[in-house]
Amino acid sequence: MTRILVLQGPNLNMLGTREPELYGSETMDQIHAHVGRKAIELGLTVVFFQSNHEGELIDRLHERDFDAAIVNAGGLTHTSVSLRDALLAVHRPFIEVHLTDPSKREPFRKVNFLHDIAIESIVGHGADGYMMALQSLATRFGASA
Repeated sequence: MTRILVLQGPNLNMLGTREPELYGSETMDQIHAHVGRKAIELGLTVVFFQSNHEGELIDRLHERDFDAAIVNAGGLTHTSVSLRDALLAVHRPFIEVHLTDPSKREPFRKVNFLHDIAIESIVGHGADGYMMALQSLATRFGASA
């Protein structure tokens, strides 16, 4: 069975209350519940990990106990060469997800250290982006729809 890691970066634990006009009103736990149910339908195993600490995200990737990942690195997308290096080092495909479209926001968000190494980027679809990423990985790994 294909095992998918959903890796969530800093401040994503605040979804639902953090700037809902940008990020929506769904909490991280609600998003995870939806993804978990869909993963079962698709015949995938999914595990979730969120941290506000860059090193913990890197350590989690180093475990290499997953076949592919859905990564929302939050603000680390724009700052972390170390997270980029970890994603390259573990040799696992990943889809980058962002609730908003960073390219349409503040100028500093146009810097993206992950885009060119992700197999796909899904931006600006809110919480649905996670479901889109999961479906894409299911298709790539030959899981049923």
